Amino acid sequence: MRSQTAPAGLRSGDGGAPDRTVRDAAFDVMRALGLTTIFSNPGSTEISFLVDLPDDLHFVLALHEGSVVGLATGYALGRGEPAFALLHTTAGLGNAVAALATARVNRAPLVVMVGQQDRRHLAQEPFLAGRLHGLAGEYPVSVDQPVRPQDVPGALVRAHHAAATARGPALVIVPMDDWLAPAPSPHEILGPERIVRAQVAAPDAIDELASLLEEAESPAIVTGAGADTPEGWAGLVALAERLVCPVFTEAFGARAGFPQDHPLFAGTLSHARSRLRETLSPFDVVLAVGAPIFRQYNYEPGPLVNPGTRLAQITDDPNEAHRSISELTVLAEPGGVCRGLAERLAQRSTPAPAPRAQPSPLPPPASGEPLRAGHVFDALVSRLAPDAVVVEESPSSRPELNQRLPARAPMGLVSAAMGGLGFALPATAGLRMALTDRPVLTVVGDGASLYAIQALWSAARYGLGALFLVMANGRYAVMDGLAANTGKEPPWPGFETVDITALARAFGCPARRIETYDELSACFDEVIPTLAERTEPLVLEIVVSA
Repeated sequence: MRSQTAPAGLRSGDGGAPDRTVRDAAFDVMRALGLTTIFSNPGSTEISFLVDLPDDLHFVLALHEGSVVGLATGYALGRGEPAFALLHTTAGLGNAVAALATARVNRAPLVVMVGQQDRRHLAQEPFLAGRLHGLAGEYPVSVDQPVRPQDVPGALVRAHHAAATARGPALVIVPMDDWLAPAPSPHEILGPERIVRAQVAAPDAIDELASLLEEAESPAIVTGAGADTPEGWAGLVALAERLVCPVFTEAFGARAGFPQDHPLFAGTLSHARSRLRETLSPFDVVLAVGAPIFRQYNYEPGPLVNPGTRLAQITDDPNEAHRSISELTVLAEPGGVCRGLAERLAQRSTPAPAPRAQPSPLPPPASGEPLRAGHVFDALVSRLAPDAVVVEESPSSRPELNQRLPARAPMGLVSAAMGGLGFALPATAGLRMALTDRPVLTVVGDGASLYAIQALWSAARYGLGALFLVMANGRYAVMDGLAANTGKEPPWPGFETVDITALARAFGCPARRIETYDELSACFDEVIPTLAERTEPLVLEIVVSA
């Protein structure tokens, strides 16, 4: 009989288990990168990764993969750094695709690990083998299935940097047997230890933008999600005040990008070309900062701006830059460029633009009249703290929300820039998990809430004290309006019998139904002052007119 010697790195007498596994090395990488919270709805291909999870890694269960990614998206946005999501093979990744698309358009950095069947018989396509490459389309910023188990920790490092740099989901596909393989040597974990973004553009880029603005007689600024940071707000305010020019927010923006209670804030741009041209016609130079040029919805013929209006852009998103029709785009961090421009430009002495017309508060509804969305927003704005985070997913009432509920701090408004439903509930829970000292609430339609109602279980289970305002009109009101514009009848019914309060309670989340103005005012007086300290979520199903 030939004698055998255990390979280096394996213990004797325990079935050949290695001293250190790929799983151990991956955990070390996750700790070093700050990926210690794992959002997941696991399946069998993730068992070997998850069982006996070390105490310093925190597992967060969501009851659907869309909610997994939504929670991670909110957590990443709130912390400003990548979050970690773990998905089951084909079914899990497939269920999460819409949420991954939203994360990409919302500029949320995610490291997304996807389980796969055992590497040793993938060629036979066994049960649960996933055809995973390409399943999420082009929405991931990178997709990697390491060639060998020992490449997994390095793949996590590279995915982290890809997610942070490109601000989107980076996927790593890991066969289930990889976790128990011997760990790689430290020198085999390939990837940069740190990547630091430069905050300031080259001086010649600043000079070229400054020259364009110095030539302008009537400049304007359009801002968006890419500038929605404390540095972005500070730089934009300094630049706008130096130019004494109006600042608009992009249509369908993921975030505000500018204080919407500032005297120079001019409102939200239209998504329609004709109205866009009309709004921007007084300006000879329009500078987009952290925003595309320009976000649209229904197609209309004609140019985006009138002849004679010059367009420039500051963005740190190469894709946003590449599809721009600007005369000049500077690819750099918006806050630093705006600060440099404010320092470079002379103070203008032109009169300030007329302040934006503010909507008058709605009078309380008469006896027997229903609540309207405007009543809810008026009641909120008079009670919310300036640093409140408002997540929006109520398509039929978003225009009125934009008018009545200004963002007063970075991340004061968060929305799903992709346009797909199912973002608000899990993202609100994730934001609350990250922003433990800020009030966090969502305004979501009852139809939209049903796309991710399971997220309420996670909010309750993990003590995430967010406020969920469900605007309940018993129908897809925005779809009804679009159908009415055609003059034809839609085939879909309403869903007035859906009981959001009962659904929330079934998931263990406290909930109340609000039907009158007095109930709304009393409830807000009780709940709103407690939002920053709450450790229990609350759903308010607010019955409003369609």
